[in-house]
Amino acid sequence: MKINGYEIAIPEEKLAHMVQEEMLPIEMVNMEFEGYKTLPEGDKKALAHLVAAAKIMNDVALEQDHPLNRTLKKGLEEAAKGSEYAANALKIFNSLNGVTGLNGVDQEPVKIFAGVEGYKGRNFYPTDLSVEEFHKIIAKMLDEGKTDEVRKILSARTMVRRSGNELKAVDYTEYFAKEFSAMANELEVAAHYATDDLFKDYLGWQAQAFLQNNEDMDMLADRHWAQMQDTNLEFTVSRENYDDEMTPTICENAELSSRLAEKRIEVVSKDMLGIRVGIVNKKGTELILKFKEQMGKLAKLMPYSDSYVQSVAGGGDVNQTMVDADLVALTGDYAQCRGAITTAQNLPNNDKLSVKTGGGRRNVYHRQVRQSHDKAKTQRMLDALVAKEFHQYFNPEAEHIFVIGHENGHSLGPNSEYQNALGVYKHTIEENKADVVSITFMPEYVKAGVITEETLKQVYATWIIRLFLKAKPQLIQPHRVGDLIHFNFLREHGAISFDADNKLVIHFDKMNEAMHKILDETIAIQLSKSPEKAKAFIDRYSTWSDISEHIAKVQKELGIKPYKDIRTYF
Repeated sequence: MKINGYEIAIPEEKLAHMVQEEMLPIEMVNMEFEGYKTLPEGDKKALAHLVAAAKIMNDVALEQDHPLNRTLKKGLEEAAKGSEYAANALKIFNSLNGVTGLNGVDQEPVKIFAGVEGYKGRNFYPTDLSVEEFHKIIAKMLDEGKTDEVRKILSARTMVRRSGNELKAVDYTEYFAKEFSAMANELEVAAHYATDDLFKDYLGWQAQAFLQNNEDMDMLADRHWAQMQDTNLEFTVSRENYDDEMTPTICENAELSSRLAEKRIEVVSKDMLGIRVGIVNKKGTELILKFKEQMGKLAKLMPYSDSYVQSVAGGGDVNQTMVDADLVALTGDYAQCRGAITTAQNLPNNDKLSVKTGGGRRNVYHRQVRQSHDKAKTQRMLDALVAKEFHQYFNPEAEHIFVIGHENGHSLGPNSEYQNALGVYKHTIEENKADVVSITFMPEYVKAGVITEETLKQVYATWIIRLFLKAKPQLIQPHRVGDLIHFNFLREHGAISFDADNKLVIHFDKMNEAMHKILDETIAIQLSKSPEKAKAFIDRYSTWSDISEHIAKVQKELGIKPYKDIRTYF
């Protein structure tokens, strides 16, 4: 079947199997949800407009991701009215939120249409732009003194297009002027109805940030967002830059990087945009805030803590809000479920002006994502891969505790000055760091009475079992590469082993020492600002061993649901 001239590449029978057997539903809350029914009427009205803005943002992310996304999605929607084949292709498209992605099993690309490939620079850059040509054009523009345009090209908030033999950057507020204006209008109406003054104020600033080509407006919106602790609603504009593989290649070109540094031009990957809408869960938030109370103490315990400035002051208040959210909508970057879906976020990231100028952060946890759990499949996995005596320690809620530690971990350690210097390896090292901070400092939460010794063992065991991968990951999957690094590090340092039946054995008494070692090594790499040291670390600990292959094979045989069906009801 052809859609807009492009043939659907996945056979009809296989596509039906993917949808029926390999897709995990993730239910957003609906109007019967108790947390919604107890909202003030004004917040209910505001929520409808926030979801409308979120849906508009999804079109923006589709355009950022691939030049054919929007037209092929429309073609699938029309064809799906009379074809089950097209309807199933549309479901996979919506799961990936694009024409290509990763399947989450063997990490091989999923290509919905024949001849439609993904690009290193997504659609942020011209699709025919090679890395070599990219570097040559930037160097030539520097030779000609066009430093301001180069600075825009290498910023996080521009779409880059050809202009003769050069490149030209177009700010998001200009390139997506129609969509940004429509979103700003929805936010202004939502602000009119919302009942909380801080939330109203934030929406006003975010609306203006959509309308003005001014990084300061993003900074001010971020600052207001990060101050809200007791609001009923959650609305997030996510700006993360994991998807752009083109911009970071500059950091691997030593000569060009040096020239840019002389001109004080920062190299920052492009932001993929998304929106999260939710209702704050007050009870879940109480637990998260108990962990927040320990962050000042943990900052002092970080390796080499006297060698850098952390966003968390060692002795003062933590400039960070944290909430547990019942999700109403995830769009754009959030909905690009290409092998995984995020369970929480700590924003703004270190490259953002708000953080650089001393603004706070905000952690938001996704209840509906973490609660989408297949208990029967998990038990089959434990039976096949984990020694019986450790089954008692596996607890999905313990994973939530690990995630709290992970998100807090992003606020500890060296800032973006050190992270960005690692180039294409920066995200892998940073996600590895956040994981390691979480597990390394779990005993400190026991000392503080936040969790028990029994919970500590559950966190250790559940995290380790979650390190089981279904395929060797690619560098563009920083979380999964980090999982493989941790798995191999723990094996090398004797914290985990496998018995004669290839089942996991956990040596709890060796966990603390091993984790402190990897945390120390990770922070040393960030402080080095050396892409070479980062690469050596990743290469050493991301080897794919026979036991990893065995674990992947068993999980595939048990059946995996790599595709996500985000079901939104508003």
